[in-house]
Amino acid sequence: MRLNLKNPIIFFDLETTGINIASDRIVEISYLKVDLNGNETSRTLRINPGMPIPEKVTAIHGISDEDVKNAPKFNEVAKSLAREIEGCDLAGYNSVKFDIPLLAEEFLRSGVDIDLKRRKFVDVQVIFMKMEPRTLAAAYKFFVNKELDNAHSAEADTKATYEVLQAQLDRYPNLENDIGKLAEFSAHNRNVDFAGRIIYNEDDVEVFNFGKYKGVAVTEVLEKDSGYYGWMMNGDFPLYTKKVLTNIKLGSIKK
Repeated sequence: MRLNLKNPIIFFDLETTGINIASDRIVEISYLKVDLNGNETSRTLRINPGMPIPEKVTAIHGISDEDVKNAPKFNEVAKSLAREIEGCDLAGYNSVKFDIPLLAEEFLRSGVDIDLKRRKFVDVQVIFMKMEPRTLAAAYKFFVNKELDNAHSAEADTKATYEVLQAQLDRYPNLENDIGKLAEFSAHNRNVDFAGRIIYNEDDVEVFNFGKYKGVAVTEVLEKDSGYYGWMMNGDFPLYTKKVLTNIKLGSIKK
């Protein structure tokens, strides 16, 4: 089924040095851009992460230090990527929990101001797990009836993700062909930051989603435990989480 788009949409996948949003880096990004007429353009970029790629990670995605030693660093391509993404919704496989938060971190480190929060996010993995809990390769076999060759290749995974979403819309009549609705269905929580450390509760109040203050309003914690802000700002949390926390703190001061 062809997607019903209000904005162009970019399906993308990242290969990285690891799975820590705050400290790991992108080594490859591949994206497939679908415009309002259904026309598709794709691009794959190798990125020099500026740090060693662990051997156990190379064993998964096949990208070594040697493969990226002459590749551009993310800050060298950040502005062109931001221009490509501007005005587009985003989709991926496990993108809400990993790819989007990590991409946001890379943009922040590069000093590129891009407001990803204005975009709709569709996570094909979440839709699949709610409908048929399996892996991307199994999803591809189930929905598209093909074997996924070159799994863990960013380009193959990106194309497969796009095809799976189209097939999901064909298979499930209750899935509305609307990116906004699909983004809502893809969401685990209503995240304030990309990593989901701070979320909105049912009253639209920002609350912590981890640790000893899980479920407690951020402003309440900052008021009664003055050291908690400093602990988070000095801790191993994503830059965007720290940015959101600071904005909430400043907002409460102004009030």
